[in-house]
Amino acid sequence: QVLLVESGGGLVQAGGSLRLSCAASGSIFSLYGMAWYRQAPGKQREPVADITSAGNTNYADSVKGRFTISRDNAKNTVYLQMNSLKPEDTAVYYCNARRGLSWNWGQGTQVTVSS
Repeated sequence: QVLLVESGGGLVQAGGSLRLSCAASGSIFSLYGMAWYRQAPGKQREPVADITSAGNTNYADSVKGRFTISRDNAKNTVYLQMNSLKPEDTAVYYCNARRGLSWNWGQGTQVTVSS
């Protein structure tokens, strides 16, 4: 099992930037695929970006070109750099670690983008 702790959320104006971090502990981080999801009020949780153990990345169409996911295996941390933020990016952002049938979630961090 992996323990995940997110940080870096906050309030930012439209067009601004934030960097989310997710620190992992409890298992071999480098073996896990990592991802960021988000959930806006009244909506289902949706995938934002993911990065495999090999470093391959995927993005939701809504964030392509604005968000960048990366990982530092030496620090057991995954990042989400968010640029050109829009009000519709407002949500609780969750870190996810997956390996086979094992899925682990962080507690979430709030991102609020004001117009």
